Amino acid sequence: MRPIGKITSEGRAHAALYARVSTHAGQNPEMQLAELRGYCQRRGWEIAGEYVDVGISGAKEKRPQLDAMLAACRKRQVDAVVVYRYDRFARSLRQLVNALCEFDSLGIQFISLHEGVDTSTPNGRLVFGIFASIAEFERELIRERVRSGLAVARARGKRLGRPPSRIDAEKVAALREQGLSWREVAASFGVGIGTVHRAAQGRSKDHSLTAP
Repeated sequence: MRPIGKITSEGRAHAALYARVSTHAGQNPEMQLAELRGYCQRRGWEIAGEYVDVGISGAKEKRPQLDAMLAACRKRQVDAVVVYRYDRFARSLRQLVNALCEFDSLGIQFISLHEGVDTSTPNGRLVFGIFASIAEFERELIRERVRSGLAVARARGKRLGRPPSRIDAEKVAALREQGLSWREVAASFGVGIGTVHRAAQGRSKDHSLTAP
């Protein structure tokens, strides 16, 4: 990971600022931006862009300005991302950890002012590691709950997965007699070739059982 503050081709490190307010009424992103600008000024960083989502709930993972900032990061146009608080940036711990992992792979540092986290420092990297561990723990809990739920459902005799496709075996036979290939027959039903094969085999067994 390249060290933040390293002199770039234009002389200074470049930072992207991100701010968000959830409603148009009563909230102003300028309060957040003023602190973010002041922080960059103190560190001697050049502001590469200010990205502000207004009137957008933090529950939405896709936000126009957040997406634009992430696109700039992926183009390596910035060296650091500076946010006011975690909850202004990420909707969940999972999203935060995913974003920080991507920033790490791109050599981009992440700073959250009010939590005092800066991934260019040992303490910041430690916090990131703790977050990643917590997120993995949550994923394991979810997977375990899913496994337990499936086991209970099976024990109760509940059929899991998609219900079997109902195929008219007589129609399959009629289409085959018309010269259609198995692939064409399957496409006409919108199913896989194996499904129409099984339907045809079932019809053959039925006919053999009823034959005089």
